[in-house]
Amino acid sequence: MHYEFTHQSRIAYFTMEIALMSNIPTYSGGLGVLAGDVMRAGADIELPLVAVSLVSRAGYFRQEILEGRQVEHPDTWDPAQWAHPLDAKIAVNMEGREVWVRGWLYVLQGHLGGREPVILLDTDLDENSKDDREITHYLYGGDQVYRLKQEIVLGIGGLRMLYALGFQIRQYHMNEGHSALLALELLRRNAITENGDENHLSYDIPMVRKICNFTTHTPVEAGHDQFPYELVQSVLRDFIEFSELKAVAGEEKLNMTKLALNLSEYVNGVALKHAEISRKMYPGYHVHAVTNGVHPYTWTSRSFSSLYDEYLPGWCHEPQLLVRVDQIPDEAIWEAHRRSRLDLIGLIKSLTGKEFNAEWPIIGFARRMTAYKRPDLLFSDIERLKSIASNHPFQIVMAGKAHPNDEGGKKLIEMLHTHLADVSGIIQSAFLPNYDMDLALSLVSGVDIWLNTPLRPLEASGTSGMKAALNGVPSFSVLDGWWIEGCIEGVTGWGIGNQADKSNGDDARFLYEKLEKTVLPLYHDDRKGWISVMKNAIGKNASYFNSHRMMRRYATEAYVR
Repeated sequence: MHYEFTHQSRIAYFTMEIALMSNIPTYSGGLGVLAGDVMRAGADIELPLVAVSLVSRAGYFRQEILEGRQVEHPDTWDPAQWAHPLDAKIAVNMEGREVWVRGWLYVLQGHLGGREPVILLDTDLDENSKDDREITHYLYGGDQVYRLKQEIVLGIGGLRMLYALGFQIRQYHMNEGHSALLALELLRRNAITENGDENHLSYDIPMVRKICNFTTHTPVEAGHDQFPYELVQSVLRDFIEFSELKAVAGEEKLNMTKLALNLSEYVNGVALKHAEISRKMYPGYHVHAVTNGVHPYTWTSRSFSSLYDEYLPGWCHEPQLLVRVDQIPDEAIWEAHRRSRLDLIGLIKSLTGKEFNAEWPIIGFARRMTAYKRPDLLFSDIERLKSIASNHPFQIVMAGKAHPNDEGGKKLIEMLHTHLADVSGIIQSAFLPNYDMDLALSLVSGVDIWLNTPLRPLEASGTSGMKAALNGVPSFSVLDGWWIEGCIEGVTGWGIGNQADKSNGDDARFLYEKLEKTVLPLYHDDRKGWISVMKNAIGKNASYFNSHRMMRRYATEAYVR
């Protein structure tokens, strides 16, 4: 192990997925991209972190679209091409047998010279059976037994690996509840016998809470893992006394979120609204709010990076400098965006053969394809949409994956292809396959309007609109998640609907009226006014909703205590 990483104490950041680069498919979406941005920001501001995740040799999946239907292919990668094998091996006991785990060291190189270690856990070892070798192969794959085994490797195995490698850890940060078993391992390691009786242990919960932090990311029930205790007992056996486990993880099932809540001193949601919702979901817990942010250098196009370097030197280390965007001439902002847009148009042609008009605005929508994201809301009234486009031409580009087990999400992709065909001839459109980090950057920088239409209040935060803001692209979004904080109507972008409408019933009407009467006329008829909105997206949103602000909040509020 590199001495540079073990000579000082660090914060251990545990995450089921992490987006390091497009060529390393150890992520599925926003949670993993956020984890990658955490580490990139840590490298920039020289915050000593170490990330622990799974190697996910078979990746999430590579998406192909055949006749409008998603087809999943393995997205395998060889960790030896990007990471270094570590000598240390540890074992975790599952179903009464030892499963061996080793780590790969990926060194995240920050663009400002910082370096952060990422440990990727791997069970594909000769010592293990065929089934055990595959535990760390498939990100979010398999059944409930497979998922529990993955979370044992991540939480328990990850903690043991850090000890074996000689890391000095002063705080642990759980990115969602997937890694909450690390807190159980801490309890077990620090247990003491009562009156010399080894069958009765005393667990130091206050000590564990003092060094653990937990970030919850979703109010969607499916996002919170729960395992029947019969399964837990079968796999973990006598790892910890079950009476103690139920006291901190729930009486009915092992609830990973509840376990993390009970064994963490610092708990936070990922936006002001999400923290408020989480406090209602988990009464009695103090849930702080640290609104997510995105890594400036990673999510800014080349043309805008060059522009900021010229006018706002130091912006990617101190992104609050973007508040000075008014120093940049309007013509320079427009030219930087024009180049990003031409890059996107070229990519669309290469992937789909479709020719987009370089003068007409492009509406972009890209995210995980699932029901609550409502990717079909834009197409609620096809005739109305075509009528709007007849008077104010625009184009549509979409992308996104549905989880292989989410049949509803896959049907949404089929429906979108049908809708895009329905508007052809009036609206040029495209669905781009295999949404990944590279494609995401092309989209958030090359479109003109970033659309987001989730069901309120299920968007905990959302970060794609923050990425768009770095590139001067305003959001047109339902008022949920981060956009409640970021939307200044007509200044930084536009809201869809209102927070008070819990039925979400009028959202389509709001969307069409504002698109037709406000957004598109501004683009077509008032270039100066449009550029003003672009600048405000940069100066008022990108300057604040970035990973550097987020990590400095974590450092001062969670890690230093």
